[in-house]
Amino acid sequence: MGKTASGAVWLNADRLAPYDYWQYWRNTHDADVGRFLRLFTDLPLDEIGRLEALQGAELNDAKKILAHEATMLCHGETAARSAADTARKTFEEGAVGDALPSTDIPRAELEAGIPAYELMRRLGLAASNGAARRLIKGGGGRLNDTPIKTEKALVTLADINPQGVVKLSAGKKRHALVRPV
Repeated sequence: MGKTASGAVWLNADRLAPYDYWQYWRNTHDADVGRFLRLFTDLPLDEIGRLEALQGAELNDAKKILAHEATMLCHGETAARSAADTARKTFEEGAVGDALPSTDIPRAELEAGIPAYELMRRLGLAASNGAARRLIKGGGGRLNDTPIKTEKALVTLADINPQGVVKLSAGKKRHALVRPV
């Protein structure tokens, strides 16, 4: 489905977390929803027909069903529910979901400060430091849901949110957490 390693959709949870797998299906193009429901789920055809006929904001419900069903087949019901819960918390409530990708960073390293662009690369939100800098310059880098103002910004212990993590985002759809250890 993807042409590069970073765009690949892996079935193995070690290569692509169930949350990211769920997100892949949730972000399907509107025109592909019906076809993907037929190919990648076990839903009855009359239910697929009903979902495929949805328009506008209602089509998002069909995408969530596609994401849930495809993730359930590959990773199980628990993983599908966890991914859906994390997506709901992250995108609808602005909170931090448990299934977001995360990386442990030593407290001492955060105390000294880590450039935001470097953390974005380490978290897999950007392919390189340069790509992360461009993302930040373009307004697409966020720290705890607030735009990162400068590419030279440091992430420190002061950035830990009430949930005890630092949330970094690349655009509106890609998020990862830093857990101080």
